[in-house]
Amino acid sequence: MLGTPRRHYRRTDSTNERLRELAPHGAPHGTLVTASEQTAGRGRQGRSWTAPPNRALLLSLLIRNPNRLLPLAAGAAVAELCDELDHPAQIKWPNDVLIKNRKVAGILVESRPQAGWAILGIGLNVALAPDDFPPELQNTAASLRRPPEAIEDTLQRLLTSLAHWTVADDQAVLESVRTRDALRGRPVSWTGGGGTAAGIDGEGRLVVNTGAGHIALDSPGNLSSGLRQRLGARRPRRRSCPRRARRPAPAPRRPGSARS
Repeated sequence: MLGTPRRHYRRTDSTNERLRELAPHGAPHGTLVTASEQTAGRGRQGRSWTAPPNRALLLSLLIRNPNRLLPLAAGAAVAELCDELDHPAQIKWPNDVLIKNRKVAGILVESRPQAGWAILGIGLNVALAPDDFPPELQNTAASLRRPPEAIEDTLQRLLTSLAHWTVADDQAVLESVRTRDALRGRPVSWTGGGGTAAGIDGEGRLVVNTGAGHIALDSPGNLSSGLRQRLGARRPRRRSCPRRARRPAPAPRRPGSARS
């Protein structure tokens, strides 16, 4: 069961760090760590974000024997929750959830494949008002605009959605992400390359039309696009190029009904 046992902190550096201490010592699948405030929350590529106390849902879940598409499944779960709360959402590959092209949630999965577990970290802006964001983010960040006392209800709704999507078959996850793809048809670029996002392939990779053909990106690296959204104040610690798949990938086909 996701969310049990649970450890809550009024203030901590990072819920992922706290859960990382528990995972190697027998913490069961579904162990949950939450916090009212984080001082060193992380996003991908070592970036950091901040949120005012008691305004965001900050959580980390221990997933044992995770599905290979866990980051995308988590995005589908968060987006589904946003839809239920009358905020139609899109997914910006691989780990951002957007409302009206503004970032409302970020997802960070830290895996230990040899140990058979992964930590799923999610930061979701639940109760932030426009003035709660720093000036540089007021035009790029979003919030569910729920009252602070609704954070717990939001958590329970999200756990229900995650319980479904973290065990959903690959085809269902891919179909959900493809229907919410915020990058498809948009220009994307990285150090040494660029093109037009052309969808998500059967491995969960971003397909890019470079003009000379299609390539599939395994990881985002320093990928940039017209959708530069951020959850909180972030500072990049390092830069890297997106990893290309070993073989060129064809343009993605429309998902079928059978599991891929």
